[in-house]
Amino acid sequence: MREAVMEKIGQLYEEMVAIRRHLHQHPELSFHETKTAQYIADYYETLGIPYEKHVGGNGVVATLVGGQPGKTVALRADFDALPIQDEKDVPYKSTVDGVMHACGHDGHTAALLCLAKALQAHQAKLPGTVVFLHQHAEELAPGGAKPMIEAGVLENVDAVFGTHLWIDAPVGTVQTATSEFFAGADAFDITIQGQGGHGAQPHQTKDSILIASQLVTSLQQIVSRSLDPLHPAVISVGTFHAGEAFNVIADQATLKGTVRTYSTCDQDSIKRAMESHIKGACMSHGATYTFNYHKGYPPLVNHKEEAELVIQSVMEVPGVQYAYYIDPVMTGEDFAYYMLERPGAFYLTGAQKEEHNYPHHHPKFDFNERALPICAKTLFQCYLAYQQK
Repeated sequence: MREAVMEKIGQLYEEMVAIRRHLHQHPELSFHETKTAQYIADYYETLGIPYEKHVGGNGVVATLVGGQPGKTVALRADFDALPIQDEKDVPYKSTVDGVMHACGHDGHTAALLCLAKALQAHQAKLPGTVVFLHQHAEELAPGGAKPMIEAGVLENVDAVFGTHLWIDAPVGTVQTATSEFFAGADAFDITIQGQGGHGAQPHQTKDSILIASQLVTSLQQIVSRSLDPLHPAVISVGTFHAGEAFNVIADQATLKGTVRTYSTCDQDSIKRAMESHIKGACMSHGATYTFNYHKGYPPLVNHKEEAELVIQSVMEVPGVQYAYYIDPVMTGEDFAYYMLERPGAFYLTGAQKEEHNYPHHHPKFDFNERALPICAKTLFQCYLAYQQK
């Protein structure tokens, strides 16, 4: 049965590419993926696999009950896009202005749909049950995973596996970690309220730009001087807005950014330290401030046994040449919520292009479509290996 499913997945390569390119041409932003969700539902309708729509929002969940006894394993793929203008010169370029699949979620969806098709062809010989989790809104907190879990998608599920097509790794590689893998991803915004005035008379102002500039620098001291150097963390200021005229000192400046950590203790420490730095800078200049800290996705912590299962089993997958552990990465993933509820693991499937390899979330992002069947096969292998453990 295993070899037959693997062969079937390989035969569906062109269909995977066609699905992926269709979705790439018709992207939808987080929490607005109504047409994409309908496309997924229609696919399962055609296959005759039972499914539910509007799960926790725009989520779609399909269930395939095998003909042999076994465990229930959930496999997850996300399907939202990003607010980025597609700048690629390809036939499948996004047709939606200012929106594109710049992270590979279209590929995740195509791989999982065709995996469902391949498994259905051998349903009578399948052990246990496969739950196909098509999740909306991974890119935007509070995300789609949590409401889908609250809607009951993990009821009776024994384990959950998911993967991400990864542009930083060559096709044929699989990477994961046995504990912390992706960081907790928080956001913050700071507004400095000073007193504006003429650029020629700075002594009569409370310069919000000066204060905010000092903060951009001083916030970096939190990680370097307030945290244990063995605890990875990142504080990044992403936007700085102030003023409208070259000869006017702005009365207000706004900073926005992100904090990445692997523990709630470090998260709380950073938040307290940020407040202290902001307060000190504003007091020294007689300004006031507002500080909003928004907790996002928690750290994604793999379960050790399931992560080891991934590495040990995927080497049996046709097309996989290397499978190995890597250091944690600082990107965020709401797959973390599934790991808080059930055993499982998240892993990266190499999808690097031979040339013009632009990073995730870049306007020219694309991935090597030869990774699609590997993505589907490794998910199947994880499901099968868990049945046998």
